[in-house]
Amino acid sequence: MIPIRDINPTSRTAWLTLAIIAANVAIFVLWEPTFAGQAEQQEFFFCNAQVPFELSNQTTLADGGAEARRAIVESYGVGESEAAGLQGFLRQNCPDKSWLGSVFVSMFLHGGWLHLAGNMLFLWIFGNNVEDRLGRFRFIVLYVAGGLAATGLQVAFDPNAAVPNVGASGAIAAILGCYLILFPRARIHTLVIFFFITFLELPASFVLLAWFVLQLFSGVGGMGDQIGGGVAYWAHVGGFVFGMAVTLLLFRSRGRRERDELLPPPPPYPY
Repeated sequence: MIPIRDINPTSRTAWLTLAIIAANVAIFVLWEPTFAGQAEQQEFFFCNAQVPFELSNQTTLADGGAEARRAIVESYGVGESEAAGLQGFLRQNCPDKSWLGSVFVSMFLHGGWLHLAGNMLFLWIFGNNVEDRLGRFRFIVLYVAGGLAATGLQVAFDPNAAVPNVGASGAIAAILGCYLILFPRARIHTLVIFFFITFLELPASFVLLAWFVLQLFSGVGGMGDQIGGGVAYWAHVGGFVFGMAVTLLLFRSRGRRERDELLPPPPPYPY
């Protein structure tokens, strides 16, 4: 199922959502080596993206010594000499990398055009309504905090992975979790591909819960595999659950009060 748009009008323009989309596109086109070869792109991600080993050990692959080399060997199936060669390359080409700052940088990096397009589509469909309901400050706090929660869960499941993690998926998953709580009955115009191709109008609760279950089962199914790349399913799960929990605890009652304030006052006498 691919959501195309929601039938859920907003009361104001979602400028912050648009700004985040514009920032992601600009970084992908203007900073990432998008039009270079695969080797250049991988080197860029090593120098700028979040790497689970670096977070769990609070150091970079370049400075991680023998433990970092072991993580590289296990993650990529290469020999000790190749791992040492990668360490030498990183020391020479990105000696000032911040393992902590890379967590935030990674939220704006993407591995390809489809990765970027899919994330931005989900962010626009669901983000504009969440921004409209929460306001810009609460929206950006939820977005960033959701990205951090997503990173935390992904690292917890594979703390020694030397594979760079990139993408806004975890932060966007928090927005999806928030949308599910605030607008469970909103209608989503959805492209369905299942032995046939058709468009259906489905409730947000069905679309988002189906998406979440897919991420959860994919994450569980991949727990026994050596992780050498692919989709960070546990980041999606972590962001989504975080968005739901925060909304239930902090934002749901506020949203109800706002809706009540928009309703006209009752007449002085019953009709």
